[in-house]
Amino acid sequence: MNTWVKILIVLVVAMISLGAVMVLTASGTYSMMKFNSNFHLFQSHLWKIVAAVVGMYAFSKIKYENYRKYSKIALFAIIAVLIFTFLFAPKVKGAQRWINLGFIQFQPSEAAKVILIMHISLMLEKMGDKIKDFKNGFMFPLIWVGVVSLLVLMQPNVSTSVIIVVTSFALMFVAGARWKHVVGILAGAGIALGSVAMILKHSRERIMTFIDSLLKGGDINIQVKQAKIALGSGGWVGVGPGHSRQSDLFLPESYGDFIFSILGEEWGFLGAVIILVLYFALFLVCMVIAKKSQDRFGQLMVLGLGFNIIISAFINAAVVTGLLPTTGITLPFISFGGTSIILFAISVGIIINVGRQTVRTSELKIQQV
Repeated sequence: MNTWVKILIVLVVAMISLGAVMVLTASGTYSMMKFNSNFHLFQSHLWKIVAAVVGMYAFSKIKYENYRKYSKIALFAIIAVLIFTFLFAPKVKGAQRWINLGFIQFQPSEAAKVILIMHISLMLEKMGDKIKDFKNGFMFPLIWVGVVSLLVLMQPNVSTSVIIVVTSFALMFVAGARWKHVVGILAGAGIALGSVAMILKHSRERIMTFIDSLLKGGDINIQVKQAKIALGSGGWVGVGPGHSRQSDLFLPESYGDFIFSILGEEWGFLGAVIILVLYFALFLVCMVIAKKSQDRFGQLMVLGLGFNIIISAFINAAVVTGLLPTTGITLPFISFGGTSIILFAISVGIIINVGRQTVRTSELKIQQV
C-alpha cells in the first residue's frame, strides 16, 4: 500500500470518527424528545458507519478494471431505479427521493452519481481526442448526463442534479473537451436548471428568500439564522464537544444537513477551517493518485469521485453559512445519514483500489526490467 493511499484512509477514518462524535452531540436532545433515548439516532448512525467501512473495504478489493464490463449495465439499472422512484416512491416533504428497504432509506440519486462517473470515465477513455468533436464525441456522454440529471431533477432534487452536471462537465473538460463546448452547454444547462427550480414551489421559495436576503439583508430562513448563531457562538476555539446550545432543538436538522454549524459551535472557527482543509487535502490526495494511475479510465474515475466529495462538502458549508440557497446536500462522512455516507465510503474504496493497482503495476514493471 503506497503512502498516498494510507493518507487517504487516515483522512477518511478521521472524518468518519469526527462525524460519529458530532452526530452523538448534535442529536441527543432530539433523540430523547422523540425516542426517549439520548443515543437512538447515534446508534442508528453507528451501524451505517459499519456498513460504510465494510463497503469501503470491499470495493478497495475489487479490481477497478471490472467496472469496464459492467458500467453500462449498472447505469441502465440505476436509471430504471430512478424511474421507479419517481413513479412509485412515497413522497417525503414533497419529494420522491427515497426507497424504503426496511433497514435503510435508500436514495438512488447518490448511487447514480457514482455509477455515472464510472461510465463517463470509460467513455472518455475510449473516445480519446474525439471528445473535442461535438457530434462525434462530446455529444455522447452528454446524453447520459442529461438523462440521469433530468430523472433526479424530476424527484425533485435540484441540488443533486446540479452536482451531477457540474461533476460530469468537469470530467469532460479534464478529458480534453473544448472550452467553448463545456461553457456553452453548461450555460444552457444552468438556465434550464434555474428555470425548473423557479417552477418548482419549494426550490423557488428557497431561491427567492436567498435573493431577498442579499438585497435586504434579512435571514434566509430559520435554519440558516440558527446555523449562523451557532457558528458565531463558537468563537475561535468553540464551546467544547457536547456543549452546543443550538442542538437543543433551536436548529432543525442539526445532526443532518446543518451539522457543520454545530461543528463550528463546538470546535470554533479553527475547527471549521480545519475540517474544510481536510476535504481539500483529500481532494489533493485523489489528484495525486489519479496522476499516478496507469490508465485514463482509473485517472478520470478517481478525479470524478474525488471532485464529487469536495464539491458536496463545500456546497454544504456554503449553505450553512448562507452563501448559497438551502439545499439537502449532506456533509460527506460527517452528517447523519445512510445512503450518503455509504456511497461516499464506497467511492473512497474505489479510489483506494486504483491507487493499489497502480503500485502493483509499477512493481511488476520494475521486476520485468
